[in-house]
Amino acid sequence: MYEERVVLCGASAYEQKYYLNEDFQNLPSQIQDELKIMCVLFTEDVGGVLTLVYDEEGTLLLEVSRDEGDLLYDEIGSEWKIRQIQREKSDLLQALEMYYRVFFLKEG
Repeated sequence: MYEERVVLCGASAYEQKYYLNEDFQNLPSQIQDELKIMCVLFTEDVGGVLTLVYDEEGTLLLEVSRDEGDLLYDEIGSEWKIRQIQREKSDLLQALEMYYRVFFLKEG
């Protein structure tokens, strides 16, 4: 069913928008809120676009991109912030991986 990368959610500093994949609308509202806050704060702090994406094996990746001419994007801050999120939100990220593997990849 899901053989390619699947976007969970993302936020853009350029469009000032947050996106949650409609396939994940059944996540508890507390989790949805936490994802939104995490993504929006990231883009407010460093700029660019943050996207949370599942790879083919169900690993949740935090991907950052920026527009070519964006002089305000904080590349060093971005790397630091990603590590901070991975450290401080590790339980949430692991739970989201487990959720995806069980309900989408149908692993046991």
